[in-house]
Amino acid sequence: MITKDEILNLENTLYGAIKNNDTEILDNLLHTDLLFVVPSGQTITKEIDLQTYREGNLKVEEIISKVEELNIIADLAVIVLQMDLKGDYNNKPFEAKYRYIRFWKEFPDGIKVVGGSGMAI
Repeated sequence: MITKDEILNLENTLYGAIKNNDTEILDNLLHTDLLFVVPSGQTITKEIDLQTYREGNLKVEEIISKVEELNIIADLAVIVLQMDLKGDYNNKPFEAKYRYIRFWKEFPDGIKVVGGSGMAI
């Protein structure tokens, strides 16, 4: 059974991996069949997400998150957060507030992100 503390710890690990451009940790946290709708409206896969970091197209300097909701449903966790992000995308600086929903699911090899979405607010 997944706990709220586990999900909050995984979220913090995810933020650290994003800020440090750590594709190894991201690879471990994201499920192979991940589908995620990014703020532009595009649906991306795990490989597209990892490629963005590998190529250095996205650099996040600051992540400030505020959890709005966190529900545990058996082996699935649904988290809704507000995030203030500051960084650089394709060499263009950005600073914006987003709302994200992320779905974490428990597997034999750990809890992984299986889907989610983000939008500017």
